Order: sequence, then structure tokens, then C-alpha cells
Amino acid sequence: MFRSALLYAALILGANAASADPATLEALKLGEMKRLAVHAEPKPAGSADFTDRDGAVHNLADWQGKVVLLNFWQVSCPPCREEMPALNTLEKEMGGEDFAVVPVAYGYNHPGGLARFISKYEIDALPVLLDPDRKLSAEMGVMAPPVTMILDREGREVARFIGGADWASDEAKAIITAVMDAPSS
Repeated sequence: MFRSALLYAALILGANAASADPATLEALKLGEMKRLAVHAEPKPAGSADFTDRDGAVHNLADWQGKVVLLNFWQVSCPPCREEMPALNTLEKEMGGEDFAVVPVAYGYNHPGGLARFISKYEIDALPVLLDPDRKLSAEMGVMAPPVTMILDREGREVARFIGGADWASDEAKAIITAVMDAPSS
């Protein structure tokens, strides 16, 4: 309880015109979020196309104007299996006009295994997006999943987390909210 109060106090104090300032984001890094690499300057995100299970083509530009938690994952990845329910919860709690969790399956994921995974972990709030040829992940410098990036409203990468995390934690939400509250440039 006290920890949550500290997080929200830090968020309120830091949520001003400079809330997405790297120093502010650094100050919000608590718990496992201490492993989050905050960039001094936003970096361009990849532009490669990827698909959904029905074959429709998507691009990160589809989410322009929203803060995005972009997650590269794979069915065979144990940390991915652990964090996917938290990503689903985060989307249910914070997803909407201003924010989206965008999970992209890295490399080849067998369709049957993918369907079983989605069913077993009750992933019901997230799109099923695929990068079978690893074009987007290569552009984004992803060598192996899980890797998660926070993209600002302009579609630029402002932070990166390598490995699994509890993205529905108060610590993660405080950082995401700070990026959401930042003015667009």
C-alpha cells in the first residue's frame, strides 16, 4: 500500500510538461522496472509490415497517436508465457484511445501452438500479430524474445525492456502513464 502511494505521488509530482523527460522516467523506475532502459532521445521504430492470423497486413503506424507497449514474444519462450497474462491485464485496464498493448509473435509460431497458447492463458484482450519473417523485429534490433518497447504517440521508442516483466504492476503502469501524460512534440 505504502509502495503504491509512493509511486502515485512520484507520478503526480512528475506529471507536468516534462513528464516523459528521461530523468522523470528514470525516477519512476522501481522494482523490476529498474531494468528498463530509458533512451536519452526517442529512437525511430521499425516500419516493416507484419500480419494478423487472418493475413491482414499491419504496421506500427496503425497505432500512431497512441502510446504503445510493443512486445515481441514467442510461444516457445518461458518468460513470454509468464508475462503474457500481465500484458492482457494491462490492455484490459489501460487500453483504449490513448494506449495499446501490441504483442507481435517473433519468428515462426505454429498456428496450432499459437491457438493453444491463446486459449490456455486466456488472452482475450490482445490482437494476435505475427512477424514470421522477423522483418519488424530485425528493424527493431530484437535478437530473441521477450523484448518490450514503449513507443510515444509519434511512434518513437522511448524505452526498452529485455526479458520478462509484470507489465500490470504499479511500477510499470506509473511509467506508461508518465509517457501517456507527456505532451506531443
